Amino acid sequence: MAEHNLLGDKGEMLAGRFLLDKGYAVLHYNWRSGHKEIDIIARQRDVLVFVEVKSRRSEEFGNAADAVTPMKIERLITAAQSYITRNRIDLKFRFDIITVVGDCEPYRIEHIEDAFYSTW
Repeated sequence: MAEHNLLGDKGEMLAGRFLLDKGYAVLHYNWRSGHKEIDIIARQRDVLVFVEVKSRRSEEFGNAADAVTPMKIERLITAAQSYITRNRIDLKFRFDIITVVGDCEPYRIEHIEDAFYSTW
């Protein structure tokens, strides 16, 4: 497996643990709809949370959250629509970003709630 994939997998695991520590229920990791993927689907009380995780060794080349491009946002929204429809979900929902920076402890984790909105 490529080194950047290992970093991404580690970041998703750390982000999931971070959410669990904050009282979220993690429902899925790497949920797929065709070629679209949602890194983490969680629930916080009565809100379904779709989480995009961005992991970086450092922020030397910019903020990790900035890597969530408009095209990525569009793909996440489409995948979330598919998840909600397939599972007949009737909950409020939101889109969050979690960034994990560092390649060893202590990692710097930032959780951006309501990072972007869907027009749907």
